[in-house]
This record gives sequence, structure tokens and C-alpha cells, in this order.
Amino acid sequence: MSETLRETGPGLLVPLAWLFVAGAEVGVVSEQSIFIAHLVMAAFITFFLATGWTELSSGALAGWRVVMVVGLGATLAGIAGFVFSSGAGGLLLISLVGWMLLPAVGLAYTARLLDSAAGIYLGSAVLSGIGAVVYLLSLAGLGFGIAGIALVGIGQTVGIVDAVVRF
Repeated sequence: MSETLRETGPGLLVPLAWLFVAGAEVGVVSEQSIFIAHLVMAAFITFFLATGWTELSSGALAGWRVVMVVGLGATLAGIAGFVFSSGAGGLLLISLVGWMLLPAVGLAYTARLLDSAAGIYLGSAVLSGIGAVVYLLSLAGLGFGIAGIALVGIGQTVGIVDAVVRF
């Protein structure tokens, strides 16, 4: 069962996470729910790393192991942002933007290694990166945060669903 969850879980968890973030952006998901989502995400990342560490040691998966290790740190920063009031906004921003950009790097890395699907992964990486830029611009009042979140969510979902189906 843990192998099936490791292989197919991300195909569900990635789009669900971004739908949750979008819900928070428009005010239909509470701050407490996002805090709980961070705790669940930290548990899932730890599970994926603990059960797949050796499998994640070569090829494109080695890049994704780095993404998950650094991403766990970003997730823990987000948890700290909920727990400690000092610096909370910055810690939450590190978590959110970290998870916008880290998978974009992983997708670009995968594109370099997997010629047969390079276009899918590179396109997913670019879409995620553009989404992060759009979101950051929205923080300066130049655009809509939800549009950035949607671009990131679509880009990352396309990449992870392709990986689940392909492998």
C-alpha cells in the first residue's frame, strides 16, 4: 500500500494543495485549515522521504528528493509562521513561494533528463514560474494573486499527473 501511495498520491495531493491555497486566497478556507494542511503536508513529505529515500537516489527522482527535503524546510517555516507571531508573514511567504518555485525547479530538472517528455515538464516549470511571478506582483498591488496561484497549480498538476501516468 505504501508503494501505491508513493506512486499515485502526489497526483492527487498536488492539485488538492493548490485548490486549498486558492480557497484561502479567496477567503473560503480558514487560516486554521491552512495550518492543519501544513501539518499534514509535513507528515506526507516525511512519509515519502522515509519510505522512498533509496528509490529517490538517482535520475530525475534524485532532483525530486532535493525538492522534497528543501520543501520540508519550507513547510516547517510555514508551520512556524502559524505558531510564532514574530515574523509570521515572512515565514508563511517563504512556505508559499517556496512551494511555487521548488517544484518548478524540479520540473525543469526533469525536462533536462527526460527527452521524451521534455516539453511537458519544461512547460509545466515555466507555467509554475510565471505563476509565482504573478503572485509576487500581486503582493505589490500589480495583479491578482489568485491568477498566480492558478497558474502554479495548473503547471504543477500537469507535470505531476504526467509523471504518475508515465511511470
